[in-house]
Amino acid sequence: MLLASCSVALKLTYNQGPTLLYWWMDSYVDFTDEQSPRVKALIEQFFRDNRRQQLPAYAELMAKAQTDVQQPSLTPQAVCRWMDEGKTRAHQAFEQALPALTEVALSLTPEQLTHLQKRFEKNNRKFSEQFLSDKPRDREKAQVKRVEERVDMLYGSIEDAQHDRIVELVRASPYDPALWLAERRALQQEGLQTLRSLQAVKASGAAPAQLNTQAQAALRLIAQHADQSPREAYRSLQQKVQDYNCGFAAQVHNSMSAAQRQNAQRKIKRWEEDLRALHAQG
Repeated sequence: MLLASCSVALKLTYNQGPTLLYWWMDSYVDFTDEQSPRVKALIEQFFRDNRRQQLPAYAELMAKAQTDVQQPSLTPQAVCRWMDEGKTRAHQAFEQALPALTEVALSLTPEQLTHLQKRFEKNNRKFSEQFLSDKPRDREKAQVKRVEERVDMLYGSIEDAQHDRIVELVRASPYDPALWLAERRALQQEGLQTLRSLQAVKASGAAPAQLNTQAQAALRLIAQHADQSPREAYRSLQQKVQDYNCGFAAQVHNSMSAAQRQNAQRKIKRWEEDLRALHAQG
């Protein structure tokens, strides 16, 4: 939400977050009429806690980002520090949501897991169509478009020379969309297998406390594997891509004009103000 919205949309999206998140989750598992009220209540509680506990920290991050984004030159190390900070916040949000995720996971039926599997397959086909075209030129264009949409969102419209530089950086990237998709599929299968095994444990009559502890540990392991793959080939690629992307982002920033950097600073300032206002509303 922070990095995909203009200032007005940030407030609107966050305030509508419980509804949007429910719709998104429902599209994956198709909640029953009996499940829906409880899932909605858990999501509402997550957003209440997030608004109260996390938004001030997010606002402070935006305040710090305004200093960095005005610098005419950033190092890859500086960008990597921001990426690490983002991971830390994501881990905190996951731990905050884990009890609710556990309750939802244990409530799913075999039919819902089949629905989830079909949704995964649909998303994978869509990714393949966008980023695994048989034509290398089309594949490159899709990746450049994705990068430039994010750059435009923060800095504003880019110039021809900046576009050309982004194309060069995309071509040099070690990112491999085919290997990324293979890893994504492996994680999806791990998730489905985990959920099915939890159903079996639940059906065996395990004590609720034991079942809850086992489920939380299993979900936490999936999250860890999403962060760092247990598969050596992809884990090695992950590190290479992360290191490259830090330099990529630094070079893109360093190619921006003073006016573009000021535009980014103003946008981040609005995000900071919005986050503080959202916290105050809570």
